[in-house]
Amino acid sequence: MAKAAAAMVQAGEREVRVSSPERVIFEQTDRTPAITKLDVAQYLVSVEDGLMRALRDRPVALERWPSGVREGMRLATGPQDRDADAFYQKRVMKGAPEYLEPVRVTFPSGRTAEEVCVTEIAIPVWCAQMGTVVFHPWPVRRGDVDRPDELRIDLDPQPGTTFADAASVAAVARDLLADLGLTAFVKTSGNRGVHVYVRIEPRWEFLDVRHAAIGFGRLLERADDRVTTAWWKEERGSRIFVDYNQNCRDRTIASAYSLRPLPGAPVSTPLTWAELAETDDPRAYNLTTVPALLAERGDAWAAIDDVAHDLTPLLEAYEELPGGEMPFPPDHPKMPGEPPRVQPSKKVAEHWDAEGNRVD
Repeated sequence: MAKAAAAMVQAGEREVRVSSPERVIFEQTDRTPAITKLDVAQYLVSVEDGLMRALRDRPVALERWPSGVREGMRLATGPQDRDADAFYQKRVMKGAPEYLEPVRVTFPSGRTAEEVCVTEIAIPVWCAQMGTVVFHPWPVRRGDVDRPDELRIDLDPQPGTTFADAASVAAVARDLLADLGLTAFVKTSGNRGVHVYVRIEPRWEFLDVRHAAIGFGRLLERADDRVTTAWWKEERGSRIFVDYNQNCRDRTIASAYSLRPLPGAPVSTPLTWAELAETDDPRAYNLTTVPALLAERGDAWAAIDDVAHDLTPLLEAYEELPGGEMPFPPDHPKMPGEPPRVQPSKKVAEHWDAEGNRVD
């Protein structure tokens, strides 16, 4: 059988070559047809307005599924996953086009890398040519990669809870933020969760923004008993977890208008608050439906860059509410004041000092 000729996709002012355009990336489901590599590239062009609002001038880690998304395929999360089918690309690949302008970022380990920076729609389309399905932007712009310009509230349903629960909690979060003078924008995660974003002044470092997320999570816990900030799963119960660690350096969330590697090509979709309240199936927002939604009513996040907010009220909540520092992700260096990184049910008190350091 003859190999399909490459296709050319018009992306802004450039044409981007897409090889193997007929390769199936998402298999057919009962609500979506089979979706090819060319379909993915053309989808990105169709949502350019919203996608570029989410990605422009940001360093972006790429989630690459070069053979497509299939049931049973695995995403590599570390060196132990050498045989995984998909992986995160945190450095600019060889053969990148000359118009791609990389940006240098620093990881928690202190190592640095040149990462993809999205400055025009041709870059995401080229990334799709390289097998990218999900875009994971840093919450910073290339002008200052050490000071975030957005706060990300990741509402993650735990076993026994649903998307509807997360959406309901998101509405409480919106009202609570509004009471503090902050305007919130919302999107589906593309799966069961809900993401609430607030544009902030780029005055604070990652640690400060993480503390603001913890402070807000504790305010939300007090306002709604369906919410938890407990890091350890055994302590969360059937509640909505506020994943404050998504605001750490080098921790990222799928961008607005990113596809997710799940059957039916669901999209992490910005919604109006009214649309969120009416949504009972977030998978209805997928590659085949989102372009029409965007064309019909525009980007629900069109005004997200209009105002950058002051984080002070949330930093004050972190300082004033009980709880102190919280555990960091396991790949981060041990941080000052951090409690022991050990599951509470397995913790033996005499093995840890007051600062959370292991005692031999």
